[in-house]
Amino acid sequence: MLDQTTIEKIADELVDAGRNRQPVPRLTARYPEMTVEDSYAVQNLWRERSEANGRKLAGRKIGLTSKAMQYATGISEPDYGIIFDDMILENGCTVKWDQYTHPRIEVELAFVLNRDVKGPNATIFDVLNATEYVVPALEILDSRIEMEGRTIVDTISDNAAMGAMVIGGNPVRPQDVDLRWISAILYKNQTVEETGVAAGVLNHPAAGVYWLANKIAPHGDHLKAGETILAGSFTRPMWVYEGDTVFADYGKLGTITCRFE
Repeated sequence: MLDQTTIEKIADELVDAGRNRQPVPRLTARYPEMTVEDSYAVQNLWRERSEANGRKLAGRKIGLTSKAMQYATGISEPDYGIIFDDMILENGCTVKWDQYTHPRIEVELAFVLNRDVKGPNATIFDVLNATEYVVPALEILDSRIEMEGRTIVDTISDNAAMGAMVIGGNPVRPQDVDLRWISAILYKNQTVEETGVAAGVLNHPAAGVYWLANKIAPHGDHLKAGETILAGSFTRPMWVYEGDTVFADYGKLGTITCRFE
């Protein structure tokens, strides 16, 4: 495991990388002994640095929950990161492409909680009972660490590659729809690039939410009422470039769109 001085050095590097849009060299190349525990320590310190700079916690993201994403990244276990309030964008927004590094888009569902969810023995029923509504979302992936050869240790340190999210469409109560069968068609510039069904996320999109509640419980943390939990992608990440328009059709749950300029 890394010493505290090294963890602080990495966290400061990542704060700077987020400001200047210059990814830092891959952590696991420089610190081959780095562990998953080290990477979450880096992420927590990065969160503290960000909050000290005025950013406010709005929720959490869960990543690498579907086989599509695990095959695409070569990483076989889920991870999680932080969503700050300035990361949540409105449907129909225009996004500055160069605000992000290597941006990609994922199709997801977001759970908005009206009750706390606490581990270590949280279940899918706890999540469903605590959810005020579920709503379509697109995640914009970002990279503060060079991508070539990344492992889960690099990704976790990089706040699970969270850049921003676009939220929109029609919110639904979880008891009013079979969440497993929510599907989406993802377009880039009027061309279908990806399709997926929410059951691809751990067989039920709420499964990642209770996994997260149980994962953070040993650290004295829990999911809180009012938080937005991004449950994980059920498509592969889609690269986007300057000038691209993104459109996601969730059927009865409506549509989301954004444009990169």
